Amino acid sequence: MGKRSRLRKKEHQNNSKPGGRDNRDNAGWGAGYADIIKENKLFEAYYQELGLVPEGEFDQFMAAMREPLPATIRITGYKSHAKEILHCLKNKYFKEIQEVEIDGQKIEAPQPLSWYPDELAWHTNMSRKILRKSPLLEKFHQFLVSETESGNISRQEAVSMIPPLLMKIEPHHKILDMCAAPGSKTAQLIEMLHSDMDVPFPEGFVIANDVDNKRCYLLVHQAKRLNSPCIMVVNHDASCIPRLQIDTEDGQKGTLFYDRILCDVPCSGDGTMRKNIDVWKKWTTSNSLHLHGLQIRIAVRGVEQLAVGGRMVYSTCSLNPIEDEAVIATLLEKSEGALELADASVDLPGLKWMPGITKWKLMTKEGQWYKDWSEVPVNRHTQIRPTMFPPTDTEKLANMKLERCMRILPHHQNTGGFFVAVLVKKAPMPWNRRFPKVYTHMECNTIRKSVCMYSDSVLCSRPPPNKKMKRHGFKEDPFVFLTEDDPVFPPIESFYDLSPDFPKINVLTRTHEGKKRHLYMVSKELRNVMLNNSERMKVINTGVKVWSRNSDGEEFGCAFRLAQEGIYTLFPYIRSRMITVSVEDIKILLTQENPYLSKLEEDAHQQAKKMGMGSIVLKYRPDKSNPDGPQCPIELCGWRGKTSIRAFVPRNERFHYLRMLGVEVFRDKQGQGPREEEKEVKEEVKEGETENGNKDVSPKQELRGENRGDEHLKGDEREGGGENLTKFQPQHDLTASYHTTNHTHTHHQPYTSCF
Repeated sequence: MGKRSRLRKKEHQNNSKPGGRDNRDNAGWGAGYADIIKENKLFEAYYQELGLVPEGEFDQFMAAMREPLPATIRITGYKSHAKEILHCLKNKYFKEIQEVEIDGQKIEAPQPLSWYPDELAWHTNMSRKILRKSPLLEKFHQFLVSETESGNISRQEAVSMIPPLLMKIEPHHKILDMCAAPGSKTAQLIEMLHSDMDVPFPEGFVIANDVDNKRCYLLVHQAKRLNSPCIMVVNHDASCIPRLQIDTEDGQKGTLFYDRILCDVPCSGDGTMRKNIDVWKKWTTSNSLHLHGLQIRIAVRGVEQLAVGGRMVYSTCSLNPIEDEAVIATLLEKSEGALELADASVDLPGLKWMPGITKWKLMTKEGQWYKDWSEVPVNRHTQIRPTMFPPTDTEKLANMKLERCMRILPHHQNTGGFFVAVLVKKAPMPWNRRFPKVYTHMECNTIRKSVCMYSDSVLCSRPPPNKKMKRHGFKEDPFVFLTEDDPVFPPIESFYDLSPDFPKINVLTRTHEGKKRHLYMVSKELRNVMLNNSERMKVINTGVKVWSRNSDGEEFGCAFRLAQEGIYTLFPYIRSRMITVSVEDIKILLTQENPYLSKLEEDAHQQAKKMGMGSIVLKYRPDKSNPDGPQCPIELCGWRGKTSIRAFVPRNERFHYLRMLGVEVFRDKQGQGPREEEKEVKEEVKEGETENGNKDVSPKQELRGENRGDEHLKGDEREGGGENLTKFQPQHDLTASYHTTNHTHTHHQPYTSCF
């Protein structure tokens, strides 16, 4: 293996270590690795010498690093019932927790993160062990797990929530998440894009990328809990992610530039020591030296694709200036004024952070210090690069305003360690201005050698490759957009009385042949991207499922039933097949398997009697005269049978709505019998124990494919006949992501340079 290949392999191995960005998004729930001693003398000597921690606080800093990381949860902010979940947490679970004592000690209730807007993020020091010591705490834990699976709550490390907040997302923004897996920050971006729930298709979109094919499916699982038509997951090396084309408003072809980019790069992860305990024994300064070049290449590729006037947030979970300020300084210096560090000090009031530093030095793993590139021996030049040191020109350094960078220290607010910087693009990058023509790969290499001193600083933009892109990982089924005159549409339009502005051209399927099993929708702009770049990018997943084929439905006028995943996208266009229901009606529908129409209250009963058999929408609207009922609209998919009616709602969403209605669905404690309230609903909802009918579902099973994952259900043949619906629970698939991780490669695709 050549030297460059070994380096790339090592870079990716560092990326995949527990201390890297892979695990940063998931909040910790208690200490582990008890056999690992939380000591690293080299780490302490390095950060004491650098002086990143304020004078007199280093002991506090180290003490905090040795403490378990608090668990943090974030309520999904864009959904209209976020306030209902917050109300449920504060007035039910948190109040109950305050009365709990474990081993004679009173439990401290969760507290809101002071800097997160609208009290939508909370933290607690309760470990998993403590959660299982009390029936009330166990119930709280089960609530968190269930709501997380439904997409209403995310368990995410506090500092991981910061970058999306600093991006200032608006619904029309085109957003790129360059290193997105596992996807908690991606979920935040989607939430912000859908800040107005009355708009089913925001003008903007999120393209979430990750280099690792296998982790892309975990990213899909995270993103798809939000059921957005404006998210696409792609699989590329972030350091040379292809430049995409789109159709412009004047009918011409143009380059896609993003309004917002999240550049959350792979890092050594020493800010995660509270959660990833093994970083203590694995930490060395070599990690940051190996990753520095990769971080620059990814960041450079990001700013190249950023629109003028756009914002790119660069972040790491490392405290090391080699991975932080050194990368930002390199970007600013090479940009020649095209980039500017934004002052984000007022964007998150309540967040404590340290300003970026302007002086730092470098230490080898042997403990040797270097203050300047001139001190580095020639035999070290392949490991230590000039870009790792602060700029020597004091005026240039002052103009960079590196103090606008933000470093979060663990002991200031009981968090992990983190670094974040916000870059604003004022003009095209200088190498793009100098070389406007499209160059071949060989020409670009020649240019790079003539204008770049060091190979780690990429100063020319490589065009997409002419030859067909090499594919890695599992082969995806094709995305096929339907035409407006597709024969599938007339019966659907007639049956559901779709409004004339329904965007039929945004509907797609995943097969060229045979009957269409599922129909999905994407936003107009994502359709634009997909149609213009099929050979440039590897799409893993996009779209939200809106209809599924129902064999028995044809006799009622339509072969496609509504899918709960896409109901909030589709609902604004549906003008018939709707039944307005009350709180009591919803309780009946979600706790009884197949209730007779007569069990509904009179108003809903009369509506249902007038409606023919087939798929329906069950619509609830808040009753202001009943403050105890849900104060947000609810739309559920259902089926009107011959003499009965039922809701087609996945298990966790079913439990979610029942909780909102005040119905308890959890056991008192693991190993004990169910509560009385649960006994009443156990039989009615047991077919919904999992979305695919199994008692225990692993993430891998949940990612299985359209052509393999739901054929065993034969569900479409069992849905149609009213009274024959007894054993059917609709599959909650992940829309267009149809490949189990059991079939992906076991090795990782390494990061590689374009040059």
